[in-house]
Order: sequence, then C-alpha cells, then structure tokens
Amino acid sequence: MTLIGMLHYRKKPHGVKKAFACASIAKMHGVEFVYFSYRAVDFAQKRIHGWVYIEGRWVQKSVDFPDTIINISAPKTEKQSNIRKALKRNIPFISHSIGNKMSVFRKIEEGQLFSHFLIPTINVTAFDEVLPFLKKFTRLVIKPHSGSKGRSIHFITLIEEDKIRCVTGLDVTIYSIEEFKSFIQKLTSEQKYLMQPFIECKTKSGLTYDFRLHVQKNETGKWTVNLIYPRVSGSGRLTSNISSGGYRGELIPFLVEEFGNEYFDIKQLLEYFAVAFSTHFESLFKNRAFDELGIDVAIDQNHRLWIYEVNWRPGSKNREFSVAKNLIPYARYVAESKRKKRRRVQ
Repeated sequence: MTLIGMLHYRKKPHGVKKAFACASIAKMHGVEFVYFSYRAVDFAQKRIHGWVYIEGRWVQKSVDFPDTIINISAPKTEKQSNIRKALKRNIPFISHSIGNKMSVFRKIEEGQLFSHFLIPTINVTAFDEVLPFLKKFTRLVIKPHSGSKGRSIHFITLIEEDKIRCVTGLDVTIYSIEEFKSFIQKLTSEQKYLMQPFIECKTKSGLTYDFRLHVQKNETGKWTVNLIYPRVSGSGRLTSNISSGGYRGELIPFLVEEFGNEYFDIKQLLEYFAVAFSTHFESLFKNRAFDELGIDVAIDQNHRLWIYEVNWRPGSKNREFSVAKNLIPYARYVAESKRKKRRRVQ
C-alpha cells in the first residue's frame, strides 16, 4: 500500500488543519498517511516516528520511509534544511519552488507563449530608473521580489511635475522629488524590489479586485482548476489580498454583476487560461514538476487579461478538504510513477 508522508516544522499535527484533511482523504482513497516533523526522521533505520490518524485521534507510530512527501512548509533552520535535502535525494517531494517574482517574470517572458499577458516589469535598482518609468506611465506599483499577502506594496502616482503620492495600505504620503528619492533609496537598501505600471481593475462600485486562479494536479498528473474566485479590496485599499483586509467573492455572482451578459465568456476565459498557462509554465522548468499554483490575474476595462503574479504555495484557508481531494491522489500518482520508473531501470 502507498504511504504518503506530510513533512512539517511543527512537532504535532493537531493544529495543522491540512494534516487532518489529508489524513481523511487518504483513508477514502485507500492509502496510508503519516504526519512527521524534521526531528522525527531516523536515517539509520530509514524510519519515521510520526503521527497517524486512527479512529478519530492522532496516534504516534513508527513507520518506514514514505513513498512520497507532501512538503507544505519550508524548513526554519539550517539543520532542518539539511534533513530536507537528505530526504529529497531518496523520496520524491511533490512541491517545488518556482522562484521569486522577478525570476518568474523572466521565465514567462523567455517562454514567449504567454509573455503578452505580462505587465512590463523592471528591477528597482536606482532612483534614476524609477523617475523616467513613473513619468512614462504616471502610476506605478512597487513591490518586493519575494513578498506575499500584499505586504510592502507601494502605489505611486505622479500628481504634479514635482509631487508624488505614495499609498501603502491605508497610509498616504505626498513626497517632493528629493523626498521620494530618499524613500526609494531606503526601500532598495532593505530588500530587492520591482516596479510595474498600475493596471486599473475596479468593480462598478470602485473597489480594486483581481482573480485568484487556484490550480492543482489531479490523480493522472494533469492540471485541473480547484477554484477561481475574485478578491475584492477593503474600503480605501488598492490591494485585494484577503490578508490585507480584502474579501473573497463567489465567481458567478461577481461575474454577472460586473460583466452582465458577458459573464459566461469571462468565466470560460479564466478557466481555459488557468489550465493552459499552468501547463506551459511548468514546461519552462527542466526536471521539475509542480503540484499547485495560485495565479493572480486582472481584467482591465478593455477586457484584456494581465498576469499579476504566480504563487507556488497559494493559501487555502478554510478550503483544506477541497485542496486535499486533489493533493492526495496526485501524491499517490507521483509515488506510483516513481515505482514504475524504478522497475523500468531494473
């Protein structure tokens, strides 16, 4: 029987909702499931001292190394990182990093097929690059290479020849050119940033929104849509991230409200794009397969679709079972594919 492991930095699974969801779905599919932390790995015996879900409760149990590993969290220490690397040399992991925002942009650009959906993007390395870019587009978004959940995103508007407005969350600051130069210098000294023209994507009531396209691999290793939903900003915000005060809407009612009779065409566009883009995007990485992606897109006033960013660990709060329904069958597919490959080699 296939044994699927879930590797997490937390010692116990009791507070990890996705662990319970995966354990439940694994039982439905007739596969074994074990949750374990880095300290639970015994390389000498090739055993895992983990947790299994039996008759309504988590029970500690020692099992053989799993056939595949669901790695849902990054290691927190160097020791954990070394354990992860050692496990990965022998056991297939189902989740792999896609890189930061700028490297993802370059991948898509080099791939060409979907490059026309990209928003023009350049690195913020010096103030002398920012000002001409701002004068060209008048409205910019500046965000960190490796940011998440809408943090540290700055919306820049040239309001006069020598005055610049910066909106960060709910904070609004008016800068002179010299003050703005100091602001950019401070930003770039802290971490790497990129900048893009601001794409207007608002509801009829004036709220900023985008679409999250959450795709996963299924039991045959093919991309499938888990969920598409609009993320609408809280009042006064220019970001639509749920963690920053926005909210998640229902797709069909939202499309009907915003696009009227065209709602079905927009729905089909989003669904087709989600699968087609994911298939192409994965092909740009040699010897690396992904299990799920969160693709954030906007549709402007001309109904043109734009890619905001691509995430490799999209949030699934309160949707753990929905995600696990694809996650467990795909993990089993990875394990079975590995076994078949070994048999061919022998």
